[in-house]
Parts: sequence; C-alpha cells; structure tokens
Amino acid sequence: MPDKKKFGTFAGVFTPSILTILGVIMYMRLGWVVGNAGLIGAILIIVIAHVISVSTGLSVSSIATDKKIGAGGIYYVLSRSMGVPIGGSIGIALFIGTALSIALYLVGFAESFNAYFGLETTVNGIRFSGTIALVTLTAIALISTSVALKTQFIILAAIIISLVSIFFGHSEVASDSIQFFTSDGSVPMEIVFAVFFPAVTGFTAGIAMSGDLEDPKRSIPRGTLYAIATGLIVYIALAIFMALTIDAEILKTDYNILMKIAFFAPAVVAGIWGATLSSALGGILGGPRILQAMSIDKVTPKIFGSGRGKNNEPINALFFAFIIAEIGILIGELDIIARVVSMFYLTAYGFINISFFLESWANPDFQPTFKVKRWIGLIGFIACFAVMFKLDMMAMIAALAVISAMYFGLQRKEVKLQTNDVWKSVWENVVNKGLKKIDAQGEDNFNWNPNIILFSGKSDHQKYLLELCKTVSGRTGIVTNFKLILDKENVNPPLKKTEQVVRDNLFKELGIFARQIRVDNIYSGITNIASTFGFSGVEPNTIMMGWPKGLENSKDYSRMTQTLMHLDYNLLYLDFDRKVKFGKYKTVDFWWRETDSKNAEMMLNIARFIISSPRWDNPVIRVLFVNNNNVNIEIIHSKISRLVEDLRVLVEIKIINNAVEQRAFYNIIEVESKTTDLTILGIPNYKIEKQAEFVMNTNHLFESIGSTLLVRAANNFNELDLDIIKANDEIEAKEFD
Repeated sequence: MPDKKKFGTFAGVFTPSILTILGVIMYMRLGWVVGNAGLIGAILIIVIAHVISVSTGLSVSSIATDKKIGAGGIYYVLSRSMGVPIGGSIGIALFIGTALSIALYLVGFAESFNAYFGLETTVNGIRFSGTIALVTLTAIALISTSVALKTQFIILAAIIISLVSIFFGHSEVASDSIQFFTSDGSVPMEIVFAVFFPAVTGFTAGIAMSGDLEDPKRSIPRGTLYAIATGLIVYIALAIFMALTIDAEILKTDYNILMKIAFFAPAVVAGIWGATLSSALGGILGGPRILQAMSIDKVTPKIFGSGRGKNNEPINALFFAFIIAEIGILIGELDIIARVVSMFYLTAYGFINISFFLESWANPDFQPTFKVKRWIGLIGFIACFAVMFKLDMMAMIAALAVISAMYFGLQRKEVKLQTNDVWKSVWENVVNKGLKKIDAQGEDNFNWNPNIILFSGKSDHQKYLLELCKTVSGRTGIVTNFKLILDKENVNPPLKKTEQVVRDNLFKELGIFARQIRVDNIYSGITNIASTFGFSGVEPNTIMMGWPKGLENSKDYSRMTQTLMHLDYNLLYLDFDRKVKFGKYKTVDFWWRETDSKNAEMMLNIARFIISSPRWDNPVIRVLFVNNNNVNIEIIHSKISRLVEDLRVLVEIKIINNAVEQRAFYNIIEVESKTTDLTILGIPNYKIEKQAEFVMNTNHLFESIGSTLLVRAANNFNELDLDIIKANDEIEAKEFD
C-alpha cells in the first residue's frame, strides 16, 4: 500500500485554522459586535475570547510536543491524558460542536449569498442555500482531503484581497463621534460575547488534522499559535477600523456593511463566501476524524471507525457529521447556532486546559519540548467556566450534566487504552503532598483516625471480623488485611511483590487493602509485620485480630502482645460468637474500670464510630462502671458524664455497686452483658494480672457472653482518670466541716 499523503505546518495546521478564524463571524457579525458593545467593549470581548484561545492553544501545543498525537486531535490528547471517560465525553461534545459549526458557517454564507443575488433572505431561503452548499462541500471532501486542502489556498488569497479592499475602502455612513461603550437599546454583552466566541475556535481545525500531518509535534504548536496571533491582530484592527469609519447604529443593523464600504465590493463578496465555505470545509474535514478516532477507541459505534482509500478517509463519520450539520442549518438562525456552538467549545477548551495543568503538575514523565507555565492552563480552565457561568448558567449546568452522563456511561463500559492516563500521577502527587502534611502535624487522638493492620485469618467468621474492623475504622480510616501463610519448615522462598497483593471482591467492596505473606511462626510473623509495615505520614496505629481461643501456649500470645504494646500499637482482639454473631446490631456495652484510664478514651472513640456506622442503626450504648469502693454514685455519674460529653458520644451510664458483695469483675459482666450484641472490654495492665491467668479467665468469660472486643490503647491516648475516691473524700470532708 502506498504511504499516506502527509501535510506540513502551513497546509495542515495554519491554513485550515486561519480560514476558520477569519470566517463568518468576522464578515457577518464583527460590525454588529462593535455596534452593540462599543469599541472598548468589542476589544474587551476580543481579548477575553483570545485569553481562552491562547491558553488553550498553548496547552494543546505543549501536550503535542510531549505525546504522540494521532488522529482525532483534541480528543486524542484528552483521552491519553485524562482517560477515555473524560476524553470520550469531551470528544463527543467537540464533534457535535464542530458539526454544528459547519451549520454556523453555511448559514452565514447563505445570508450573504441570498442577499447578493436578491434571493429570499427568509429562514426557508437560508435553509435551501445552506443545504446546497453543504452537499457541495461534502462532495469535495469525499473526492480527496488533498483536493480540499489545495482549494483552501485559493480561498486564503481571496480573504487577504478582501481585507485589503476593506481597509482601503471608504464609508459614506461615518459616525460623528466614536462609540466607545455600549449604549441604550444595545444587545447585552453576554449575548454579544456568545455570538462572537466561535470566531476564535478556528484553531482546532488544524489540530483535528493531526493524523494527516508529517510532524504533529512541530506543526501543531507553530501552526496553531501563528493562526491565533494572526486572527487576534486582524480582529482588533478591523474592530478599530469599523468604529472609526462607520456609524454604530448602522453596524447594529446591517450585516453586509463591509461589502458596501469596500474599495472593491466583489473582493469582499469573494472573501465572505470563501471564508464561510472554507470554515465549513475545515469542519467537514476535521469533525469526522474526531468521530473516527473515538470509534477506533470503541467510545462510539465502530461503524464510524472505518475509512476508505489509502488515506483512510472517514466516510461513515463524514455522513453522520453531514446529518448533524443539516439539522443545524434547518434552525436557520446564525445567532442561535453561534451561542450553542460557544457552549460546546468552552466546555471542551476548559477540559483541555485542566488536562495540561494536571499533566505538568502531576506527571513526572511529562517532558514537552514546547514548555509552557502550568498556571496558563489553570487560568484557561477558570476563564472557560467563568465565561460559561456569565453567559448562561443554566446552559452551563446542562452542558456539564450531559458531559457527566456521557462520562459515567463510558466508565461503565470500562473502555481502556494501552496508555496510562494522568489520573494515577495526580493521585500519587496528592497522596505525596498529603503524607508530608500529615507527617508534619503528628497524631491528634481527639480526631483519631484509625490505620489498622488486620489479621483476619480464613475462618468462617472472617467476614464479621472484616465488617467490625471497617466499622471501628470509621469513614476515613485505613485497613490493611494480612493473610499469613504458615511455612513451619521455612522451605519455600518469600512471595514476590506481585504475589503479595490480594485481589478479592470482598476486600474491594469493603475498601480494605489486602496482602499475603509467608511466615514460619504466626506470632513472630505478626510482630515482624507490625515492626516494618507502613511509612511516614500513615504509619499503622492499630492491630486487630481474632481472639486466639485455641491458644496452645499462652506464652506465645503474651510475648506477641507485649511486643505490640512496646511498639505502641492500639490492640483490638475480637472474640466472635458464632451462634448469635452481632445479634440485632442494637446494643453495645462498654465496661469502664478504674484501671482503664487510657483504654476508656479509645473505647469512646470506637463507640463514636459504631454510632455513625450504617450497619449499627442507632444502637444503645451503655457505659458500665463497677463501684467497688462505696463511692457516691452521683460523683461517679457526674465524672463519667463530663468525660463522655467532651468526646461527643451519647451513652447511657450505669453504676453497679459492688462494695458489699465484692463479686469478681468477670462475674458481673456475665450477668449484665449476657444478651448484649457487642461487649467492649479493656485489656488490663499485665503488671497487675498474670498473663496466663488472664487468658484462661477471659476464655471462660467468652463462653458466657456474646461477641466481645478487647481493647488496649496506645500511649497517644489521654488518661481519663476518674479519681473518684479523692473526689468522694473531698465531698465527705466538706460535709463533715
């Protein structure tokens, strides 16, 4: 097969861009803009519009010199930078905008053509002439892209001659004074801007031809920026010329005034027709290529991806663009079409600018040869949506709603490319900066955010341990589950990094990270992971696992627990009742001992997370305290109430007098919490109770009550010291006095 014909900067980018820029708006509506907005207002509109076009042109030019730009132009850039869902959504909007812009140019052509030949200038007359022009241009595009592009050189010459004729012309309707600002009875500036804005969108015509360029990385930046700069100069010069030479009222009402004042009127007619037809031809050439590229990526139906001939001309996509353009022509009102086209292009340009900003900010692999300051992209993004908001807030909301619907639709289709989009780099950058901020601040237990290492095992009640772990971690906590693969003989090599990552739907649904690792001893494996896992800023602060009921040697458990306490971890051990599970998820008992000064604050934080959990629907949380010293109940209640209130937890408080009977603590729990859905206990200080005895007594307790969570707080939690004996003595002393 012969090599595909390629084009350079002038033929492939500058020419189609400048012909679209110097198009229908310049000839048919720039005078109307000056008449309604005044000279200063018109220049302001031109400058603001070019802030958007220049920033977008710089953004896309920079991306073009970093990435290989294929067919589809702007769509290709967005889909490879921000992913198919966003790129495809904007690509569809851009294709529709381009197709409707064809209608815009041909309606402008029809207005001039009908007026020149004395034909009907009614809506139906414009529809007829516009349709004939559309059929003719489509036929030219079908013959060959090369023929179409060569035709544009003739049109460019006609436009240059027409501009010379205008500037050397003379007006018989000159104004006595220059109108610098808008006057009474003028069209609002927002509408004037919306009608004008399509004039500066022409630079995308060249970018859309990216697949037909010899060197896109060189041609796109040069051709695009030269076209934008040329257009800016011509528009400002022509606006000043018209304000100085033509009365403002004439400019408002006579769309063909430039033809009347020109030195050689036929040259202006040729320029108008050439500009409008060339702009439409640029859309006919570029629009279908956007649709073709999207179809190749499976964003749109594959029927539009097929091409014809050695240049792979997008015939099917061309016919679809023809249909949309014809629908626009049937509207028949240039100003209405222009305002719709403005919204489509502003949306697309906004995302192009933010795409460049995110690439340059977050992607370390972004190394363009055409370097642009990243804030230019941010300014362009803000300017696009600020202008959309000012022009028509409801239209902006509608446009974003449609884009969002397309985004979620493409996301559900799970269309993916071989290339990586920028979002991974964005999130990595956000995480990096966030970790540094967190690391610099230290941990605040008042706003404790759990980062839990979970050892859930593979038992039949694993999912309940996972469920409770997610509950006590709250909305923003992090949970990493480790599966320990026991290899007592230590004969197998360690798992590779890729093998350590566990992909499981259960973990994915719960938002839990999952890893697996091979160990020769469960307890030493746990302590090794606790000693090494994590990194600065998000160090794990909590260890959670099931209570080891079948513990053969309490020394292993005790040694592990002592090590974890030495590492200053919060400890959570769940004894799960296989029969009743978590009951009805309605009651939680929190046992507060005098020796639970640190554990109490952590348990109250856990209670707060349980209350806010969707699974635990407004549970009744009781704080139970055993009064062994005959202290005044009101004193104890007051102390606990104040501490609980400070931690913003709503609970019921129950004081159990045990000064006379002196029953064992666990015996009291057996009576009070027998039917409780979840009981929370503090792990006592091992210096007070023997470790083996604690394990044995605790196992016995668990046989009598439901699911229980044992808690041991790290040193970062405050000591909630009730100091009730001292408070009681002080009150008694006052009463004695």
